[in-house]
Amino acid sequence: MDSIAFTTISNIIKTRRSVKPAVMNGHKIPNGHIAALLELADWAPTHGYTEPWRFTVYETPSEFCRQHAEIYKQGVDAESFNETTYNNLQHQGDKVSHVIVATMKRGDLPKIPPFEEIAAVSSAIQNILLGATALNMASFWSTGGAILKPGMKDFLQLREEDNVLGVLYLGYADQHPEGKRNTPLEEKIVWVK
Repeated sequence: MDSIAFTTISNIIKTRRSVKPAVMNGHKIPNGHIAALLELADWAPTHGYTEPWRFTVYETPSEFCRQHAEIYKQGVDAESFNETTYNNLQHQGDKVSHVIVATMKRGDLPKIPPFEEIAAVSSAIQNILLGATALNMASFWSTGGAILKPGMKDFLQLREEDNVLGVLYLGYADQHPEGKRNTPLEEKIVWVK
């Protein structure tokens, strides 16, 4: 194997890391770079060309974070409400450049099972994360807080058959964590002759 392209893509895949928003440094990403990442997302695999990925981009992350905190607050009873969680959600984007909410808009082909639509959107998200790594950006794919709760779905005006697949926090960071795998690759593969 001697391909420069393979070596490049292999390096990008192996160096992609989740960088928590609190570790980002607050520097802004040019909107053109975000648009380029979304173009990569649009080339994800899609069965039947349903292209179920949809993205809402917040250039001012604090706008989304305030809404997210309120959705959390409205979605829990008084006994379950946690002030620390609320404050963390409000300020999660303080050092972030952009927030992208990734959703799945179910296609019109009933023969395509929902899990394939979810897989397509997940592939689109991975394209964004890999593109961000190639551009030396920090990224974090989150499903925490109220992201997967009915209130977020309502806020985003999604239909019953649609889903929120997460929020991507994008920015820059001065350091990136080391990568690791817990299970050796050999234990995850069965070769059949």
